[in-house]
Amino acid sequence: MTLQYLTCEVVDTTDGITVLEWLASTRSAQHGAALAEAQRLLDWAWRHFGHSHGPAEDGGDWNHDLQVQAEADGWHTVALTLTGSERFARACLAEFGEPPG
Repeated sequence: MTLQYLTCEVVDTTDGITVLEWLASTRSAQHGAALAEAQRLLDWAWRHFGHSHGPAEDGGDWNHDLQVQAEADGWHTVALTLTGSERFARACLAEFGEPPG
């Protein structure tokens, strides 16, 4: 599935957790589409890894944080952070595309 608004930055940590930072900054007219993309990512994660959601320190395979912010100048930011095992990150990137290198 290709994403039009969200782009991804991948951060590998030293503790075996991968951070996928999905970001979009749009005008008001595209904000709903950016939110819909974040929901597609979350729907996919729940469908394929729902049984293992939770913090890594509690044995979870993946976790998430969604932040939405409206700026005074009419821009909107969507930030979806997915943290997870290498297996989760590989599957997510295979589904939604690798970030440009």
